[in-house]
Amino acid sequence: MMTLAMYFLLSMAASLLLTPVCRATAHRLGMVAKPKEDRWHQRPTALFGGVAIAVTVLVAGTIIHPSGQLWQLLVCGAAIAAFGFVDDVMSLKASTKLIAQITVASLLLFFGYRLQWTESLIGDSMLTVFWIVGITNAFNLLDNMDGLCAGTALIAGAFLLIGFGSVGAAATAPAIYLTALLGATAGFLVYNFHPASIFMGDTGSLFLGLNIAALTLVATPETMGRSGLLTVVAAPVLPLLIPIFDTTLVTTLRLLSNRRPSQGGRDHMSHRLVAVGLSERRAVATLWILAAGGGLVSVLFHRREAGWGLIAAMTFVLAMIIFAVYLARVRVYDEGNLAVLEGEAFTPLVANFMYKRRVAEVLLDLCLIPLAYYVAYRLRFEGGLLAMNYRYFIQSMPVVLAAQLLAIFVAGGYRGTWRYFGMIDAVVFAKGVLLGTAAAEIVIVYLYRFENYSRSVFIIDAALLLLLLAATRASFRLIGEFLVRRTAVGRRCVIYGTGGASMATIREAFGAGAPLKIVGYVDDDPRQRHSRVAGYSVMGGYSELLDLLVRDEVDSVVLNAHLMDAARLQQLEAACRDHNVDLLELDVRLTPFSAAS
Repeated sequence: MMTLAMYFLLSMAASLLLTPVCRATAHRLGMVAKPKEDRWHQRPTALFGGVAIAVTVLVAGTIIHPSGQLWQLLVCGAAIAAFGFVDDVMSLKASTKLIAQITVASLLLFFGYRLQWTESLIGDSMLTVFWIVGITNAFNLLDNMDGLCAGTALIAGAFLLIGFGSVGAAATAPAIYLTALLGATAGFLVYNFHPASIFMGDTGSLFLGLNIAALTLVATPETMGRSGLLTVVAAPVLPLLIPIFDTTLVTTLRLLSNRRPSQGGRDHMSHRLVAVGLSERRAVATLWILAAGGGLVSVLFHRREAGWGLIAAMTFVLAMIIFAVYLARVRVYDEGNLAVLEGEAFTPLVANFMYKRRVAEVLLDLCLIPLAYYVAYRLRFEGGLLAMNYRYFIQSMPVVLAAQLLAIFVAGGYRGTWRYFGMIDAVVFAKGVLLGTAAAEIVIVYLYRFENYSRSVFIIDAALLLLLLAATRASFRLIGEFLVRRTAVGRRCVIYGTGGASMATIREAFGAGAPLKIVGYVDDDPRQRHSRVAGYSVMGGYSELLDLLVRDEVDSVVLNAHLMDAARLQQLEAACRDHNVDLLELDVRLTPFSAAS
């Protein structure tokens, strides 16, 4: 452990000293990234930060008495760093970069780096090359906002190091090399926080991506002997879900928008988070947290908790998919810049997805129903009973899946819209789940004669499935509301009265594009004090409203009550006029329709 700490600190110190030298050299040579329309940064920023990372790691790697396998990684790492440096200087074509990456990946494959995901040598070889090239490109694409690529690499590498320790390989040369890589990345990250004074460039992003991809392939006899296929696959994939999802999302959207995947743009997950109102630092921190979430799930597999690890992994991946689909709906291009995008706020993916959303919902439920049933089974049975009843679980799974899908369909669960999910929709799903549970239990217990199979499994399953169905359907609305309230800026509005129009109607009255920050409600009814309406607090009554006006914490007041005292309204109007605050009344009326008008 002391050896790892020493290499981390030494590498970090070396990177801290070398990065400013590289920054000064880049400025002296004119090697700076200039602002472009398809790039995020707003000022010329020095390149060559990746040189500091690569030089520090390669030097550290040569002094740790590397084995033959690590020497091979050092050679390949130096090769990809040199190629990335040439790309930073000359800006090579995307096809040239891909050929170089495939060449280095093939060299690692020749040296014995393999995924070990399949017994077929040909299939495993192709998967290995695809994995190395894919992760290398993923980190290259992830380098799109200050601190994002370096921070994600630091998080993923830390959980990869935990994996080394879980199999007794913490003191091996690859683990020490990974520690040096983390130290060098941490030293660079000090200068790459927003606002960054230096970028890592392709030298750094390709070097980090290749090394992390290769280090996930380092297998020891312990890992091969004690790990199943699920662990072998999940352990490296989960900590890298952010670069994998970001690359998948960007590539898919660019292809659907008739753009080249290699073409730069402000359409990454980080950019979309900023587009919905987060600051740049918060957007990066959000993705760091999600990366850490994937790493924490991977720890369950390292600890041989494959059952609960599978549950956590499925839940996390499904949540990430829903989150990615939500971000895909965010508009990130001006209509003048990208004519192929249609609509006011949606990308082409959304139009296609929403058109076929019923198929997507069914596919989602094909994952949620087995997930809920498996969790219920794991919660009900422990120890020897877990294995004893596994046969019943496997045989009953198809019955539960078919019964629940049909019941949800019959109850009308596939007729709603996610953005407007409400309590009535939850009731519909509750009817469907109860119907499906009853049907499945009748078939399994009375027709298949599983007399010893616990009936409580079905009760737990029904509760879990209803929770999952409601959570996924309400996810779009919940994410949207959360971001709106955390990032809202603009006119500070207080709503006077809780018994009138809904919050949606009030927001619509201001206009879809109006910057608006709802402060909360005030109401003269003492029973409403300190309660919540539509998620916003009732801050008090008339006197509290006057205090807000005096403290200049309000820009507008919306009257939202059917009956109000006339004298009090006159006083409020005068107070608003004195403090230059708009007093508005929501007027919602139905008027006779006339075709002539």
